[in-house]
Amino acid sequence: MAHTRKAGTAGRFGSRYGRKVRYNVRTVEKQAKGTQECPNCGKPKIKRVAVGIYECKACKARVAGKAYTVK
Repeated sequence: MAHTRKAGTAGRFGSRYGRKVRYNVRTVEKQAKGTQECPNCGKPKIKRVAVGIYECKACKARVAGKAYTVK
């Protein structure tokens, strides 16, 4: 099943769970899987390795943060 641009990663739920819940899942997953700004070097190169663990591709720093965001 392909994901539409509007539904994003929450397209796997189809029409279940309601629009608001699927929108919240989409925004959290987009934030967690995307790159974020590194607190050490300031470059937007930090990626999530595991829950609460992030690694910067630029300065190779490992940072502990929240479950879905660094800050």
